[in-house]
Amino acid sequence: MPRSLPISSVNAASGEPVSRFALPRRTLRRSSLRMLGIRILTAAVLIPATLAALFLLGPRGWGTVSLLVVALAAIEWANLAGYPQRAWLPFAGATFLIGFGLLFTPASGFEPHRGWPEAVPLVACGLATLFWVFVAPAWLAKSWRIDSRIALAFLGALVLIATWVAVVQLQTRSPWLLLGLMAVVWIADTAAYFAGRAFGSRHLAPSISPGKTWEGVYGALAATGIYALVLLEFAPEAGYSRALSLMAATGWVALVLALTALSVVGDLFESLLKRQRGVKDSGKLLPGHGGILDRIDALLAAMPAAALVAQYALR
Repeated sequence: MPRSLPISSVNAASGEPVSRFALPRRTLRRSSLRMLGIRILTAAVLIPATLAALFLLGPRGWGTVSLLVVALAAIEWANLAGYPQRAWLPFAGATFLIGFGLLFTPASGFEPHRGWPEAVPLVACGLATLFWVFVAPAWLAKSWRIDSRIALAFLGALVLIATWVAVVQLQTRSPWLLLGLMAVVWIADTAAYFAGRAFGSRHLAPSISPGKTWEGVYGALAATGIYALVLLEFAPEAGYSRALSLMAATGWVALVLALTALSVVGDLFESLLKRQRGVKDSGKLLPGHGGILDRIDALLAAMPAAALVAQYALR
């Protein structure tokens, strides 16, 4: 079995001493492969479970399951906001109760065949979209540090509930529509990872997330742009060239690219919160992936805007 070299050992190529804490390349490779295997195994469980819930559960069933996920994410948000452990569950419980009331209280106006009245997603998703479009980019550019736990708790409740309202409203309209819009974020994330690994040289935000590069962003935009064009081929009447005008097709591609850009903002924003909190992951609930927020950070930014577009543009 290969061992690390002692501190007195010398690198034959450079003449520099080798740290006794340095791991041999073979060990690092094995560790990376093991972590990749854990990530794949976790994804192999999560993806079928998510698809089953999305397509087999009714709107209230899907709403309940997704609300439980949001409550778990709220625990992680409370941690990132600097709350002590004794406050995590109360914050998550309050978030859950808000969603429960919106889903089951008659006063909310929720109906399984059409979702909420227009005002509910307009207010929730509208406020969240305003934050992600105008406030979050400035927050990232300035690397603001807000120590007010109350402000961070309000922000967390807003973005979590708004995202939940978005995915429930979209699933009520069509599970396929929700899946197609969430796939924008997943494709962007995957393409950014591989493009960044292959071509990355210019850091996107080195003080926030040193591993992210502009090349990764370009790869994400290219991949989701292609995805948008492919989806147009499945539009009614067998092809966008006949079913859609050039302006409508251009608008659709622009929308997908805008959602991709928002997903990058959401990813970076969570990275900033983690860096300011001094943690690598938001949690440990998902082996190989970190916490719930680590998996839905991009969705938090993209889904509220997607729900608004679906409500007003996709009639």
